[in-house]
Amino acid sequence: MPQPSTDTYKISRTTGVAVVVANMVGTGVFTSLGFQVIDIQSGFALLMLWAVGGLIALCGALSYGELAAAMPRSGGEYHFLSRIYHPAVGFLSGWVSATVGFAAPTALAAMALGKYAKSVWPALQPEWLSIGVVLAFTAVHAMSRQLGSRLQVVVTAIKVLVLVAFIGAGLLAATPQPISFMPTALSWQEVLSPAFAISLVYVSYAYSGWNAAVYLTGEVTEPQRNLPRILLVGTAAVLLLYIGLNFVFLYSTPLDKLKGQVEVGFVTATQIFGAIGGQLMGSIIAVLLLSTISSMIFAGPRVVQVMGEDLPTLGGLAKLSATGIPVRATLFQTALTLLFIVTSTFEQVLLYAGFVLSLFTFMTVLGLFVLRVRQPELPRPYRAWGYPLTPLLFLLLNGWTLWFIVHDKPKESLYGLVTVLVGLLIYFVSLRRQPTE
Repeated sequence: MPQPSTDTYKISRTTGVAVVVANMVGTGVFTSLGFQVIDIQSGFALLMLWAVGGLIALCGALSYGELAAAMPRSGGEYHFLSRIYHPAVGFLSGWVSATVGFAAPTALAAMALGKYAKSVWPALQPEWLSIGVVLAFTAVHAMSRQLGSRLQVVVTAIKVLVLVAFIGAGLLAATPQPISFMPTALSWQEVLSPAFAISLVYVSYAYSGWNAAVYLTGEVTEPQRNLPRILLVGTAAVLLLYIGLNFVFLYSTPLDKLKGQVEVGFVTATQIFGAIGGQLMGSIIAVLLLSTISSMIFAGPRVVQVMGEDLPTLGGLAKLSATGIPVRATLFQTALTLLFIVTSTFEQVLLYAGFVLSLFTFMTVLGLFVLRVRQPELPRPYRAWGYPLTPLLFLLLNGWTLWFIVHDKPKESLYGLVTVLVGLLIYFVSLRRQPTE
């Protein structure tokens, strides 16, 4: 397979952090609170959701940092699970990453952008806007890695600054609502309830993306040293942003106005700043979602590319352009994204994606223990801080959430498992078609 030799541009630590932050801060934090307040009424329990979700993400980032430093190759879970368990398990995770991990969240971000934009400009056709934005960013990232990297840093920096300004302005201008953020016996009961576990699905989805940089490992400058730092800095920054944003949402807006709403940011901004301020914030959030869409189109195709390098039947998707960009894999992911946009509702995609993504991150962190037992001599430039407690905490909290999803949301769980089974079928068909040596 011909490989490019002229493009030596590498992704810096700053760009890596920008990719992590942009992947995380997007659809989830601006949409999921409306679903959480339907079953949870305590301000303390609602903020605990975001604190626990952030703790899970931090523990996951610590674990992934060790795996990425020990096995520095692009592909994320696909590469890790292929090495730790079996190539079939790695393929399934890659299949899920391609179909659910990136295409579905890209579609969600684009759909949310359309909804926010329509709340400001009612005559707008949100679906056409979503499609147009996805196609525009696909064109940018298919042309130049350097241009895509610089664009990512700029739009992510703007996103963070705007959100920090919104938190500060909200705290100063909001009329406090009669909601308590202090722990009580009743609020602790809500924390330990099935509703809390199910709501963690929405929160975990909002935090998904903390592992985004591992999909670009082969393109990061000094990955063994920089990747753990990228994962930790990006995740910690988002944890602080999320708690601040949700505190402002709850502090300023009656729960009845938030219930069932997708455009939580627009509702809150309207409550704080009035109709004009709400429209302004709605348009700003729509613009901020551009960063999320861009980062997922940037990172996701690298998974499909690595899968194509390992499986000859998918070799066409591994081919790189003259500048080292997996253009075919990018177009494949874009096609899946557009399919989600035109065929599914926002809520369907959100629940379906949350379960399957949690399942494979669980298996990856569990693989940290497996790898330490099977290959204790493997060089580990970075070792997970707090091992074995931090990965165990991740597994316990993530496993608790998965159990309640299977118990209380069997339909969404079944759809997720069917997706995995389809991937398994594709894997074995591709093996049968491989030429024998």
